[in-house]
Amino acid sequence: SNSSANCWSHLHPVNMFNSYNVKFYHSKALTSPYPGSHVERSQVPEDKVGWLTEWEDYNPVEYTAKSVLAGPSWADPQINDKSFSPKFNERDGEVERKSLNGLYMVENGRPRNPAGRTGLTGRGLLGRWGPNHAADPVVTRWKRDRSGNKVAHPVTGKSILQFVAIKRRDCGEWAIPGGMVDPGEKISATLRREFGEEALNSLQKSPEEKAKLERQLHKLFSQEHFVVYRGYVDDPRNTDNAWMETEAVNYHDETGETMDNLPLEAGDDAGVVKWVDISEKLELYANHSYFIKLVTEKRGAHWSEDPEPECHE
Repeated sequence: SNSSANCWSHLHPVNMFNSYNVKFYHSKALTSPYPGSHVERSQVPEDKVGWLTEWEDYNPVEYTAKSVLAGPSWADPQINDKSFSPKFNERDGEVERKSLNGLYMVENGRPRNPAGRTGLTGRGLLGRWGPNHAADPVVTRWKRDRSGNKVAHPVTGKSILQFVAIKRRDCGEWAIPGGMVDPGEKISATLRREFGEEALNSLQKSPEEKAKLERQLHKLFSQEHFVVYRGYVDDPRNTDNAWMETEAVNYHDETGETMDNLPLEAGDDAGVVKWVDISEKLELYANHSYFIKLVTEKRGAHWSEDPEPECHE
């Protein structure tokens, strides 16, 4: 129901696997066909998502994409591979197998999705068994008129926030320009690298241009910032044994001066990149809308024309 969705944003992410929100939380991870394939997930009724519910006849489809089975550097081998002995729930060499949501169960050598059943086993398009870590930089500025004054929303009177959005090439949806954390890489480095690659096309720049971009990015990414969200992501690529987790961090350019000098240019996985006005009407990839909403709450910016219902917990 809607009221639970509204109140949910006031709950701490740690509480998110209680029965009250699981339904709201696990929806994109139940959709068919699985991205990039014709594979249909087994149907999972709402009341059977949670692992604590007995379901003897549960018979999920097994699927791991060919691109993953081909053994690229970002992917694990298959579980039954004799040379593969992963250390789940800990840092495994350079690979972070700890979940941001605490310990997860491992059954028959396979990690179990902490948010419940998805109707699909294997890894789908994901490289790692267990958590696959991503980072999402939410880069924001205030919308301004030609004179440089902040623009307020006519109904709420709150200032309008803008964020850098990319249109994903794979599914055509608007999203935060994030990406996967490389083995051994610090989250702060991933956030900067991904923003550079996807929103500024840094991979295609000359060494001089790259150096200039690096200086500007350093300025933006060393400003005051806040972690919007850390944890499980309801993502259409998730399976019973592999799932997405992210750290979303807001970098806010209060005066607009830093970002004015950064030329947005789509690169890498992005088809288009642009500044987008934030409001609840935005339909974004995975649960990116939720991250954006938390940023507007933190910054006191415009989100919705409807008065928020009071939440009683």
